[in-house]
Amino acid sequence: MSNKGIHSKLVTLFSLLLTLLFVYTAVSKMIHLDSFEFRLERMPYIAPYASLLSWAVPFLELIIAGLLWFRRYQIIAFYASFILLGLFTTYITIVLKYSHSIPCSCGGVISALGWKDHILLNITFMVLAFLGMLWSKKQYNVQTH
Repeated sequence: MSNKGIHSKLVTLFSLLLTLLFVYTAVSKMIHLDSFEFRLERMPYIAPYASLLSWAVPFLELIIAGLLWFRRYQIIAFYASFILLGLFTTYITIVLKYSHSIPCSCGGVISALGWKDHILLNITFMVLAFLGMLWSKKQYNVQTH
């Protein structure tokens, strides 16, 4: 099997894994929207934007999850995944460094993770998104030439 075939299958796998992550976290946040907003209100630096973020984040996660399955928008969705996960990971890292404690605004199984595990999970998904960007771009370039 050529690298192109392997990369194509991996891009599909990465799309699936990112979709599962984003749909799971978005649905969990929307089911417990009041609790999610309350936790955001208690987080340093973003408390004034809690109401907006409580709707915008799950909405954005669902949009990205959907875009991952449209070939035309897949590279953009991988970039958006990478950026969203990067912003959240950077935020967690900064707050952990400069605050004494922060509440987890995650839902379900992910809320059971410690912060270091959470950062590791995010970085793992960022690597998947980055590889998805690279390999999607290669596939797109091969298909257009």
